[in-house]
Amino acid sequence: MTDLPVVNDILQASQSLGLGASPAELHGGLCGWLAAGGADVPAWPAKVLADDGLPAPEPGSVLDQLRQTTVAQLEDRDFAFELVLADAAAPLQVRTDALFEWCRAFLGGFGLASGKRPVLSEEGEEALQDLARLAQASSDEFDSADEDEDALAEIEEFVRVAALLLHGDCVMGSRHRQSLN
Repeated sequence: MTDLPVVNDILQASQSLGLGASPAELHGGLCGWLAAGGADVPAWPAKVLADDGLPAPEPGSVLDQLRQTTVAQLEDRDFAFELVLADAAAPLQVRTDALFEWCRAFLGGFGLASGKRPVLSEEGEEALQDLARLAQASSDEFDSADEDEDALAEIEEFVRVAALLLHGDCVMGSRHRQSLN
């Protein structure tokens, strides 16, 4: 499986298409869209950002690779799914804000793709509620750098697992139900 494109490449590709979204927002929205069962389409930015006027990324471009790798990671049974946030060398506040942006965008993409209330497990419902709480958070709530690095790592892992759980409920679960019928 190929790796996700690097944050700066995603940023440049987003800017060149005039998307006006950060890498974290693009990836969060894409993940939310896909996790709720949204179609894997080459023109994904138009779907995820709810703007039919947006151009489709060129085949093989950074944003096309982002979509293809994200789809593969969400489907991966070894849980290789990763979040695109901010550069690892960025200050803690920047990385924290990117995580909360990712969560907000995930919820937006999830809502766009799921439409009516999706059928979720109890764990899926809790994960969605927790993501909604994180989407309302801000980096101002963090104090000391050492504890915050640990807390951010824990929150990132939680968000990663929550996204996989919701994808499992909405996409993998429905595939499983279809194969039983």
